[in-house]
Amino acid sequence: MDVTAGTTQALAPPIDPVGSVPPVAGAGRTISVVPVRGLPIVALVLVGLVVSIAGNWLWALDFFHVVGGGLWTAIDLFVGLVVGPIIGRMSIPARMEFSSRFMPKMVLLMPTLVTMTLGSGFQLARHLGNLSSSYPHHAWIVASFVVVGVMAVIALGLLEPANIAVLFEMRKPQPNGEVIGRLMKRFIYTAGITGLMQVATLVIMTRLASA
Repeated sequence: MDVTAGTTQALAPPIDPVGSVPPVAGAGRTISVVPVRGLPIVALVLVGLVVSIAGNWLWALDFFHVVGGGLWTAIDLFVGLVVGPIIGRMSIPARMEFSSRFMPKMVLLMPTLVTMTLGSGFQLARHLGNLSSSYPHHAWIVASFVVVGVMAVIALGLLEPANIAVLFEMRKPQPNGEVIGRLMKRFIYTAGITGLMQVATLVIMTRLASA
């Protein structure tokens, strides 16, 4: 009997015939799809927006539009052009660990910023008479609506579903790293596209501001 061979087999690590992704650090913990602690902040922001619209408070609408649009632009550019390339070079387990901490925050953040920006922006344009076809720069207003509308569809129709799908996959007992990797690519690509479109929005807004 070959004792050496038996010892070698006992010490050798088990071979994974499926080739699954190594376990993620912290796997098995409960991952929250919607961070409950952030809901009161979102509710406060939305209530403030509704009150500002109902009260026709132009200064408050201007505040919501500038803050919401600025954060939306900055986050899209940062995620698409900075975070995206970094995640692309990470291993799948590292992407999964990053996603479990990053994605829940984006579930609340992006819809809130989109609502802030679009709701307050439309009300400002209505109050200032920019929606009228007689407005000298009406074409620029229409162009801004088209660009922002496309960005909103991408953010809420592609980016957010990919975000939520990643979180639900992470909640499974054995998350599929390949699926998470594909969803993360979709998330990053759409964030990059909206980031580039944000540049067009900045051009339009600065053109209107200097008119």
